[in-house]
Parts: sequence; C-alpha cells; structure tokens
Amino acid sequence: MALAVAVAVAGCAPRPGGPAGAGDGVREAVAARADLLPGLLGGAPLRSWSYRTLAVHRDGPDRATADAELAYTLDGHDTAPATARRRLDLALRDGRWSVTADRPAEGHPPQLWDQGPVRAVRGARSLVLGAGQPEARLREVAALADRAVPAVAGAWRDATWQGTVVVLVPAGLDAMAALLGDAPAAFRGVAAVTTGRTGGGAADRVVLNPEAYRGLGDFGRTFVLTHETAHVATRAATTAATPLWLSEGLADRIAHTGTGRAAADAAPALARAVRAGRIPAALPADRDFAFGGDPAAAARAYEGAWLACELIADRWGGDRLAAFYRAAGGTGAPRAFQDVLGTTEEDFTRAWRERLRQELSSAPSR
Repeated sequence: MALAVAVAVAGCAPRPGGPAGAGDGVREAVAARADLLPGLLGGAPLRSWSYRTLAVHRDGPDRATADAELAYTLDGHDTAPATARRRLDLALRDGRWSVTADRPAEGHPPQLWDQGPVRAVRGARSLVLGAGQPEARLREVAALADRAVPAVAGAWRDATWQGTVVVLVPAGLDAMAALLGDAPAAFRGVAAVTTGRTGGGAADRVVLNPEAYRGLGDFGRTFVLTHETAHVATRAATTAATPLWLSEGLADRIAHTGTGRAAADAAPALARAVRAGRIPAALPADRDFAFGGDPAAAARAYEGAWLACELIADRWGGDRLAAFYRAAGGTGAPRAFQDVLGTTEEDFTRAWRERLRQELSSAPSR
C-alpha cells in the first residue's frame, strides 16, 4: 500500500497555517495515523491512501488542528482516488504530536467508517462495505451485485469502466442521508443512489437505503442494483448535457433486459395515466425525477424514460442507442437526434407518444 503525506511546514519564522516547530511533528503524527486508516475499511483492498494537509492551526502550546484532504483508491475498483475533506485534532505529549480526533471537515459529509466499524465483503465483481449491518446481509448484496455487473457489461461497452461495482450499505436511512450530505426526507422510499462526478466515474459508489431496499423482493433488489451499476458504467459518458430521461431510461432499459415483462406491467403508473387520457406531451424533464417530490409523477417519468430508450433500441438498434447517449453528453440531445438518429426531438416525441398509446392502452390514435 502506498502512503503519501504532504504537510504544510513553516520556515524559520511563525506564519498563519504553519507555526514554527510544528511541521515535522505534525507530519509524523499524520503519517502514523495513515498507517491505522486502512483497518477502518474492514480489510477492503486498498491500493493507496494519503493525506494532503491543507493548513495547520496552532491552538495553544500543546494543541493543533490540521485541515486535510484524504484520498484513497480501492484496488481493482477505482481508476482514480476518492477524496474527502477532513479535520484532524492533534496534541503534543512528551515532545511528540499525536492525532486525537479525525472527523469530517465542517460542511462536508462523513465517510462510512465515521458511522461505525466497517465490514467488507468481496464478490467476484463487486465490493460491498457495510456499517451496522450483519455480514450475511452484505453477502446477499454482493451476490446480486455480481449478477448486475455482467448484465450491464453486455449492454454497455466502455474501456473506462473497471467492470466492477462498489456498494455502501449504511445502518439506515439517516446514515445514508448523512453520507450523501442531504436530509433523510430526500431519500425516503429511494432504494439506492449512485455517487460520482458526471464525466468522471473514477470512484463511484452505489449507496443503499437499507430500509427501502429490504422492502423489495429478489426481482426489485436485482433491478435496483443493475440500474445503479448502469449509472456507474456510463458515468464517463454522462455530462451536464445528458438529459435525465436518457440516463435514467438507459439504466432502466438495462435493468429490464431479459425480464420478459410487458410494458403495461413494467410501467403501471404511466399506463394508468395513458388509460385516463393523460398521455405526456413531452419527454420527461429533469425536474420530474427529483427526490422528495410526487412519487407518482416520478414513477411516470422513469417509466416514460425507459420506453423512450426502448423505442430508440427497437427502431435504430442498441449500438445506436449507446452512440446517441455518448453524443447527447457531448453536443446535447437535440443535436444528437439529428446526427445519430437522423430525426428531430419533435418527431421522436411524436413517435414516443404513439408508442405509449399502442403499448399502454387500447385507445385509438388521435
């Protein structure tokens, strides 16, 4: 395991952020702390773990705090480090500095190990890390994640994806929300989300909501993990220009593949709306997918997005759907419709609305 520690060290005279005489001792203390940190991940395979000290503050003759950036890389899973901002408290005892506390920096979310001892379960294509969870439950998640990865790999080919997935299983909804830096209400009823930077994908994590996840059957759990794994796989091709109907619809399409479910059965909320004469006038907008909003409206958005991606795959093929996805992330969906599919968003929307009529109701075309 590679360890690297960078600490701001003062020169011969005191200056803010680097008090004279503290630099060498702080460096040694942070290095010693780094030796202990891999154990906090329950034996997960680490390729590297480092602290980069951003500032050191002397709080008295024998006290100091250090603002640091933690970076770690999971071997076989991350193509670049996951990072977190931390604050370390240090004390000077018998002439030596030692770390007395290591916590999230103010305004930054905690790490899983901040919530309790972490268990690590390695699957064939997955790594599951849990806090406050029995090992048997983590093994169940790993088994389903191992099934999700090849399902996604068969539908999305991208050399930037490692072909694995990392799943975090916190103790409950409150713990999940804390990891994501949001209020619990935002994720109530949401079984899982994927973290990561659009256009990046270097260290994505699937974060489960144990309470919602436990309420699902085997099909639902497999669907959720496959959907979220699809987000991990497509992250490098996903940008701010990618509409949510496309990113969520593609993930749902991959998760639906091979299930044999009819559209009316797999899209019940949208089917009810169509049968009531409320066929959507446009493709789902990004705001329709918001957490904490109207659950029925969100369900219709996801279902409509899935059927839009099904339409592209049926009419132009799965490879063209993937090409459209990549192009939309670069030039935006309106241009991608023309360049990749040879149509316009308006014409596609009309075809999609007709598809909804045909598959979700017996109502005649109008």
